[in-house]
Amino acid sequence: MEILEIVSAILLVAGIFFGLTGAIGLFRFPDFFTRVHAASVTDSFAAILIIAGLMLLTNFDINTAKLLFILIFLLLTSPTASHALAKSARHGGLITMAETKAPSPAVAGKTASNDDGVN
Repeated sequence: MEILEIVSAILLVAGIFFGLTGAIGLFRFPDFFTRVHAASVTDSFAAILIIAGLMLLTNFDINTAKLLFILIFLLLTSPTASHALAKSARHGGLITMAETKAPSPAVAGKTASNDDGVN
């Protein structure tokens, strides 16, 4: 094996590892926003590693340029799609797990007025 093939294999295996950890994060994390974060970060990093590994296996010809364009496209669209997904969920009324555990503003207002001594 040549050195390029070894480095390419390492990059491909690392890309598969990050892709699988992102998939596991979709099932293991507690709420929607942490799941979207895990999927988007690992998806982008896995794409970089896998496409870089594939680029090393080409003969640095037109296929390398095509893979580079695919990588640029993925790096531009994947974070944008994840942001749009999270923003639309937030706009639709989905709240984070931290917000579900926090007291509501009405309860917090009553507690604050009682502490002031004004009834």
